[in-house]
Amino acid sequence: MTARLELKNITKSYGDMAVVDDLSLSIAAGQVTCLLGPSGCGKSTTLRMIAGVERQTSGELWVDGELICSDTLRLLPEERPIGLMFQDFALFPHLSVAQNVAFGLTVGKAEAQARVMHLLERVGMARFAESFPHQLSGGEQQRVALARALAPRPKIMLMDEPFSGLDNRLRDGIRDETLSVLKEEGTAVLLVTHEPDEAMRMADEIALMRDGKIVQQGNPYNLYNAPVDKAAAAFFSDINVLQGQSNGALTETPFGQFLTPGLKDGQAVEIIIRPQHLRIDFDRHGRGPNPTPSEGVPAKGTVKRARFMGRESLVEFEMDFDGSVLSATVPAVFLPQPGTVLWLTMRRDRCFVFPA
Repeated sequence: MTARLELKNITKSYGDMAVVDDLSLSIAAGQVTCLLGPSGCGKSTTLRMIAGVERQTSGELWVDGELICSDTLRLLPEERPIGLMFQDFALFPHLSVAQNVAFGLTVGKAEAQARVMHLLERVGMARFAESFPHQLSGGEQQRVALARALAPRPKIMLMDEPFSGLDNRLRDGIRDETLSVLKEEGTAVLLVTHEPDEAMRMADEIALMRDGKIVQQGNPYNLYNAPVDKAAAAFFSDINVLQGQSNGALTETPFGQFLTPGLKDGQAVEIIIRPQHLRIDFDRHGRGPNPTPSEGVPAKGTVKRARFMGRESLVEFEMDFDGSVLSATVPAVFLPQPGTVLWLTMRRDRCFVFPA
């Protein structure tokens, strides 16, 4: 099946610095793909090249199997079947809601009016058709911006941090509403964000960017549960790190041995585990280790600090074996006093092992 949007070896350089470096990506119709990464990694630059606001230094852009930009060809932004949504909504203050949505439509008046009202009804804004942007809340302006972007029936929708300006109470609901409308229209969506929670909530596929490159791509489950390296794991959540050294395809730690196949003897190793997978052994109460096959050897730590976080508690431990601090999250309220001694275990199937 032909991809709705395809980027082939896109590079954008400023002098000797490549902001986007040999990036390739394809998105199918009706698919939501997220470019996820820290500020400055090249996400927004990629979006601007697709929109036609900037031109790539090299590489090609294709829509439905047709070339729209290369070294020798460039369709102007207004010639591309692409809709845009940005952080500030960019509504025209002197135009009504209906006029904003109709802006840019080239069909007849009756058809345009029908399209505008259909979209305003779909986003729950029909009763505000004659209102002006300054009379709307941020969430209402976002709905109007979505309707305006969809009005010309774009094949592709580009979204650059479109929900970052919304109140946290509104954000989840509006994200879900927006995704529902985009799916209904069958639009291919490329969303840019630096928030992993937003990417996992909205995207069918995530492309994790770093230094202008895609370092890992796949569905949210796989990126979270099979990160390609330590930095990828840390981007999605807090992590604990154990240092070790591989010998005979094993690394010895205070939590027992970990398999490290494919690494040379003497290779430095980092073992990563998320706080929610570091388990407190409530049955032991400091009476000593009792290894289990699934969780290995318990290690003793002393509570340094405990904080209630709402749905869970975060407990920080100073570990006996080297004085390092490891964090564990526990459901509900569990706030042991500083100085309490407890034993911790690591689930082998939830750890990630990487060469240091």
